[in-house]
Amino acid sequence: MKLINKISWRLKIAILLILSSAILYIIQYLIFKQPQTEMFYLGIDLAFLPIEVLLVVLIIETSISEREKNILLEKLNMVIGVFFSEVGTDLLTEISKFDSKSGKINKKLIINGNWVDGDFNNAKNDIVNTKYSLDINGNDDVSIQFLIETKKFLHGKHGFLLTLLENPNLLEHETFTDLLLAVFHLTEELEKRDCIYDLTHADYQHLKFDIERVYNIMIYEWVGYMEYLMNNYPYLFSLAMRTNPFDPEARVEIKD
Repeated sequence: MKLINKISWRLKIAILLILSSAILYIIQYLIFKQPQTEMFYLGIDLAFLPIEVLLVVLIIETSISEREKNILLEKLNMVIGVFFSEVGTDLLTEISKFDSKSGKINKKLIINGNWVDGDFNNAKNDIVNTKYSLDINGNDDVSIQFLIETKKFLHGKHGFLLTLLENPNLLEHETFTDLLLAVFHLTEELEKRDCIYDLTHADYQHLKFDIERVYNIMIYEWVGYMEYLMNNYPYLFSLAMRTNPFDPEARVEIKD
């Protein structure tokens, strides 16, 4: 009894199917009494069995894998959407103000409903081939105030970012994981500094480099997320266009 309980359900099913097959062949033999013919067809069935198993396994596994992939992709894009709603869009808006080439960038990233896959691909290629530099230093009050406000903003999102990092599904999305790690690192760098006003020039440059890392990765992820919204959720895409951090004329209110 204990041995039966230890047998897995897969093995039980296998034994049941084998016994059922044997019983059916015995019944067929008792009815028609043609052993040579029975063995001939049995041999044919056995010859094609590996191919049948292969086809079934490939079809079922492909179907299951595709379904699991789509479910995982949907979950990942939901996480990315929450990130941009809570952190990404606001952070991009503020950081882009310190991009000396922001005017050129804005023209390329003013996404609208007429964009097609080729437009998104071109935008992504431009981002990959561009090294974005920010005019952030400790020599002006605007930069210092930005660092102070960013520190305060990210401090308030610390728990949220930590929760996102704990999501196991993110392991399947390398670039977004890199973005989260970059933002989380910037958060820690700012939080470790009690006072932003009296940092050394080298320290300001270090923070600038951390922000540029976040900025470069985030722009790419933002374009990919906008493409996903346009193809899957038009109503969310509409709001995203009206809050485009690279469009100086973007307004959340619907125009007449």
